[in-house]
Amino acid sequence: MIAAKVREHAVAKSQYSFKTAVELSKALRDKQVSAVELAEDAIGRIERHDGKVNAICVRDFERGLAAARAADAAIARGEHRPLLGIPMTVKESFNVAGLPTTWGFPPQKDFVPAEDALSITRVKDAGGVILGKTNVPVALADWQSYNEIYGTTNNPYDLGRTPGGSSGGSSAALAAGYGALSLGSDIGGSLRVPGFHCGVYAHKPTFNLLASRGHTAPPAPPLIYERDLAVIGPMARGAADLALLLDVMAGPDPLDAGKAYRLELPAARHTSLKDFRILVIDTDPVLPTDRAVRGSIDKLASNLDKAGAKVSRSSPLLPDFAASSRLYMRMLLSFLAASFPAEVYAGACAAAAALPAGDNSLGA
Repeated sequence: MIAAKVREHAVAKSQYSFKTAVELSKALRDKQVSAVELAEDAIGRIERHDGKVNAICVRDFERGLAAARAADAAIARGEHRPLLGIPMTVKESFNVAGLPTTWGFPPQKDFVPAEDALSITRVKDAGGVILGKTNVPVALADWQSYNEIYGTTNNPYDLGRTPGGSSGGSSAALAAGYGALSLGSDIGGSLRVPGFHCGVYAHKPTFNLLASRGHTAPPAPPLIYERDLAVIGPMARGAADLALLLDVMAGPDPLDAGKAYRLELPAARHTSLKDFRILVIDTDPVLPTDRAVRGSIDKLASNLDKAGAKVSRSSPLLPDFAASSRLYMRMLLSFLAASFPAEVYAGACAAAAALPAGDNSLGA
């Protein structure tokens, strides 16, 4: 029934498939399109294309359409909410009540949380229409998106290439037109790497700006936690949409610090490019960029300069990038080791003890 209804609208509403959330919100308010039509359009694209892309590992079309109908009713009553009626997806690692959360671990393929992650609750309260969950690598620990449960996610622009990871299912979904927004997470590039692999936008927020309760590896309970480097964050097809979704998810966890402080993000210091000072860095001593990457960065810097921004190529305030990379590896390995099973931790300790004295290859 859903597939038949979707096919009726697929062609008529395809002009909305790649619009930003800001553009869709305006179209909804102006009654140019309904939330149900937007949801059906996204579902139609998933039905037609995801057999090859494999971005959506868990579909939730029935509840998504119900949320869309509720959004249309709210709009008809004159309600205004930040994400009202916007079709979107979420990374598989976020708990959504009634849907599996596996993090790609085969032993957890049947784990189903009883309640939504806090960020999912906030998205739903803001009117977001969640259509499904997106694929991840095992343990969210790779720059591609494959696991034995759901298989491999491919880049919509070239099916022979990766969409990145670990939020690669989300970046592929955005690039393929499966909704205007998605939720991801990041420790060492898991938002940013998929963003540039698929030509979409992603933002790694300031640590602890977005509460992570419910973004928890199964079968652990959704306890409040703060882990070095680890954050959740927004993904979108437009830069302005990142701020829209960030504002919805931001704020303290009410179970922990919700009564202790109130989040008030400051307004942007400037609204015009000509008023900004921009530092451009086109390479790195640890991992030098190739000519194509430097060329793209140089083109961006040139365009910023033409727009009136004050562009600099160096600064005495920059840290030692090689030293900061070593520090990052120490923090990352500490983060990973904290959750090692006892036998894995023992093996890591034995391997470290066998290293030659003074070996700094892993950032020691």
